[in-house]
Amino acid sequence: MITTIIAIIGISLISYLLFTNFYPSFGGQLTKEQQVVYQHSKQFRNGKFNNTKAVPKDLSFTETLKLAYTFFTTKVPNSRPKKDLNVKKLDSTQVAAYSNQARMIWFGHSSFMLQMENKTILIDPMFGRVAAPHPLLGANRFNKEFPLEVEKIPQIDAVIFSHDHYDHLDYETVLKIKDKTRHFFVPLGVGLHLEAWGVPKTKITELDWWQEITFENLTLVCTPAQHFSGRKFNTAQTTLWCSWVIQSKTENIYFSGDSGYASHFKEIGNKYGPFDLALMECGQYNYMWADIHMMPEETAQAGIDVKAKKIMPIHWAGFKLALHEWTDPIKRLKAKAEILNLMVITPEIGQEIIITDMKNTYKKWWEAI
Repeated sequence: MITTIIAIIGISLISYLLFTNFYPSFGGQLTKEQQVVYQHSKQFRNGKFNNTKAVPKDLSFTETLKLAYTFFTTKVPNSRPKKDLNVKKLDSTQVAAYSNQARMIWFGHSSFMLQMENKTILIDPMFGRVAAPHPLLGANRFNKEFPLEVEKIPQIDAVIFSHDHYDHLDYETVLKIKDKTRHFFVPLGVGLHLEAWGVPKTKITELDWWQEITFENLTLVCTPAQHFSGRKFNTAQTTLWCSWVIQSKTENIYFSGDSGYASHFKEIGNKYGPFDLALMECGQYNYMWADIHMMPEETAQAGIDVKAKKIMPIHWAGFKLALHEWTDPIKRLKAKAEILNLMVITPEIGQEIIITDMKNTYKKWWEAI
């Protein structure tokens, strides 16, 4: 019996090592030479990136198994929509010719297409079916279709990523967009994955927190977030995570990425606000990991902190990655925002969002599903 158990453990370990070392979706891995390069970052210590606050807590193997067991065995009523979410379709010709007011199109979860200053920019483009390294390792996303299939998206001027988790950085998506993307902007270390997937190093710019860069007539700022990173067990925190500020001469946008609630929101608001639109994480939360994902009430307060004229909840209505009802984020956020007198916009996937529009004519579309 003992011999059998040892053999099973050995086979499982060897299978895991082969899978993670040779399956391409796991991406690149930090080298000793690159660790030396990242020593200049205040966030990089002892071979890993760190939050300003000492979170998240490193879980033991037993704690990790317990958390995984809880997640996969807890049944949550209404955890998924009863049908695929409705998607408003776009015409690729019209997208290519667009030159009007700065606008955004939500592709679900945290993925956006931004058209601004005659540029097309993708933010955390994730068009995979599951948020996992392999299609068999995750549940399907809530929207089977997209406003515009990735193959039909015209020339992409820039792609911005916030961190390397599977629901934000997808291997198959990168393969489909890398040859028609002019440049990629990522936090420190994330470029290793892109390079491993065939993106030339000359097309990648890595930034640390508070670093600014000019991309022709736009300003991009890599700003802090309180989160973590890693695409497999032995690469945790070896790449940086961030939020982003995107500015033109007339528009100012904030993208929170993934983050727990912390003081960086006020810092960003004081330095770069007010924002015409703040795209704020609101979903996949639990009190067990509250340091790295905000509760909906905290999302509303963070919108106030960054001095947003209006916010849009993101990181919800895409995947089931936590133990709450799928509509819980929007209900709780709107209730708190009303108390704070904060405008919350709720477009459907594919619906046009004009950055500076303050009319807020969006429907409560989730109530009909």
